[in-house]
Amino acid sequence: MRYLTFSTPADPTPRLGVLRDDRVVDVRSLPAGPKTIPPATLLELVLQGPHGWNECRKLIDASTGTVKSYGRDDVRWHAPIPRPAKNVFCVGRNFLTHIEEGARTRGEAVKVPTAPVFFTKAPTSVIGPQDDVPWDRTATKEVDWEAELGVIVGVTGRNIPRASARDHIFGYTVINDISARDLQKNHFQFFKGKSLDGFCPIGPVVVTADEFGDPQSKRVLLRVNGVVKQDGNTRAMIFPVDELIASLSHGLTLEAGDIMACGTPDGVGFARTPPEFLQDGDLMETEVEGIGTMRNRVVAHS
Repeated sequence: MRYLTFSTPADPTPRLGVLRDDRVVDVRSLPAGPKTIPPATLLELVLQGPHGWNECRKLIDASTGTVKSYGRDDVRWHAPIPRPAKNVFCVGRNFLTHIEEGARTRGEAVKVPTAPVFFTKAPTSVIGPQDDVPWDRTATKEVDWEAELGVIVGVTGRNIPRASARDHIFGYTVINDISARDLQKNHFQFFKGKSLDGFCPIGPVVVTADEFGDPQSKRVLLRVNGVVKQDGNTRAMIFPVDELIASLSHGLTLEAGDIMACGTPDGVGFARTPPEFLQDGDLMETEVEGIGTMRNRVVAHS
């Protein structure tokens, strides 16, 4: 299944949809089953657990032409979970080529982490897959891009064994971990520079784990104004998805609905010669194979 969150000009309330044959099916319009009421939001569906996911799938598969649907260009696309209950978990330094380019830029030796580097982004940084990125020029002058595979946790767990980690995943999405590089340097940590308003586009859909397949074989791309800046593959992750979940959940409960970004390949702006940063009007296209493409334009203000 390919789930999304959308609204319409006539009804601005974000709600759950499913993308089928290039149409957005309004899940809310599905007839209720004997024991199932269609969920109103993606988070509501995720929290129902595997049994609820299967029941919702049955309702969708049994739907007829009388179910309400829209053209994909006739709706507003929101982030799949527009306001996460918690910070978005993120992973830094998870591609060797990304580590190498950063080390060259800083004139440092390459240091490969022996454990995942975790940080978070504030829920207020989350925006939709077609929303403008609001760039506050009084806060940062160095806005950078990072294309990443995103994971939506489906089953709550703590101390999750790596062997069963994928059983805890609802699905996968695309995340752009936009970063204010000058704030990262000034504050000596990631959180502030990663968490400015609008610095976490997510979408366009969440592809359920059963449909997505192996998360370690997907191409990750980012273009700025049509020019390819990042072109990597998740097979190059130092810590694959199952290991990330096992490590993050060690002594820390992961809850259904939690979101994790899995790290970015090389090609980010600060490590280029000369460095490249986003400018007012730039269009980022962030893509993960098997999921889709987000298109977010930078709009500066001060």
